[in-house]
Amino acid sequence: MDEDSRYEAVRSRDGRFDGAFFFAVETTGIYCRPSCPAVTPKRHNVRFFATAAAAQGSGFRACRRCRPDAVPGSAEWNVRADVVGRAVRLISDGVVDREGVSGLASRLGYSARQVQRQLTAELGAGPVALARAQRAHTARVLLQTTGLPVTEIAFAAGFASVRQFNDTVREVYASTPTEVRAAAPRARDGRRPAPGAGIPLRLAHRGPYQTAAVFDQLAAEAVAGIEEVCGPPGGRTYRRTLRLPYGTGIVAVEERTRAPRTGTRPGGWLDARLHLTDPRDLTTAVQRLRRLFDLDADPYAVDERLGADPRLAPLVAARPGLRSPGAVDPLEPAVRALVGSAGAEPLVRRCGKALDAPSGSLTHLFPEPAVLAEAEPGGPLGALAAALADGTLRLDAGADRDDAAAALRALPGMDPAVAAAVRVRALGDPDVAPPGTEAPESWRPWRSYAVQHLRVAGELG
Repeated sequence: MDEDSRYEAVRSRDGRFDGAFFFAVETTGIYCRPSCPAVTPKRHNVRFFATAAAAQGSGFRACRRCRPDAVPGSAEWNVRADVVGRAVRLISDGVVDREGVSGLASRLGYSARQVQRQLTAELGAGPVALARAQRAHTARVLLQTTGLPVTEIAFAAGFASVRQFNDTVREVYASTPTEVRAAAPRARDGRRPAPGAGIPLRLAHRGPYQTAAVFDQLAAEAVAGIEEVCGPPGGRTYRRTLRLPYGTGIVAVEERTRAPRTGTRPGGWLDARLHLTDPRDLTTAVQRLRRLFDLDADPYAVDERLGADPRLAPLVAARPGLRSPGAVDPLEPAVRALVGSAGAEPLVRRCGKALDAPSGSLTHLFPEPAVLAEAEPGGPLGALAAALADGTLRLDAGADRDDAAAALRALPGMDPAVAAAVRVRALGDPDVAPPGTEAPESWRPWRSYAVQHLRVAGELG
């Protein structure tokens, strides 16, 4: 979009572009999402930014009305397979906070200077600024939804010092951490969540969202011990365990979507509640859930392309905004594809780490690749786990999809259908069709979503 088109989106408060770009008002020093309900500023006072980090780096503060730091992630960076897209996904997963810029560059196979240059050129901010903006958002969530002491929140959000935390919160939100906490919405009874109640989250998405189809798929694939779907259709809850960099987590996500009250922002959110053994894992846990539920997709672009196909048009009309679920652990979809959910259950019991405190039917974490490789030394499953354990195969958020596909095909006994499933679920590739599926070029670059429509409609097994 050129700047005039972006301004028209701002003038019409078009929520389809929330997260795709941000605008800032020079006379107020505030940046917003396109759908902000405030009075539209004059064109000559408006500047546009590709990321919230770029706006913050130019000295603008986050709007308190539209909360631009809480929008869905940009679908462009989520889908793109180049180094910028891969870098953004890794930063979102917390790699810079854990491993620094050098660790990010090493994962991407570039020098730190090259990564800095490419991110700055396209996003207006380098990896440190992007990670800083993410830390600020994490800090706000922890301040407003937990009773943790401010000092603990500073380090849990990834800041190196309390002073850095205080300075960043003031710059981004024009408030002290104490003031940010005081501005949090209270429960109806006026009390804050009790300790141990978990962290309540709103997992935002753009456009329509077909929760029933996603929850049906999650229920059909659920592996006992690590996940479950309970409740009646329309009011189901998906619960699962998470293996995270600093500890473990248990999350519950509600089936019902919630829409903004104003009606000016197409989209809404899924309600979730997250229990973590270490709050430093909040950012990583949220991003992995977003990939599982495909919350950063652009349903408008997908539906426009697929809806023009005569075969898919009625399916798209019946289920606008259908998502292509991903995974929280790259090994999980591969194991399911190889042995099925029923075959994965004994592997979880035998190789998965038991939780210190089980939560209902949730008792284990999914096995780590090295443990599974040792337990299953032969066959395609053992080869896959060993390749992940020794780094021959990478399926993390920043993996190169073509390199990963080549590594998958090189594994002994790897079925092309399994490789395709792994590419869709673990790598979030939007343009994959299983072998033998008729998928015309007109479906590109959204063949994964086209196949999903056919599956949900019962036209594919």
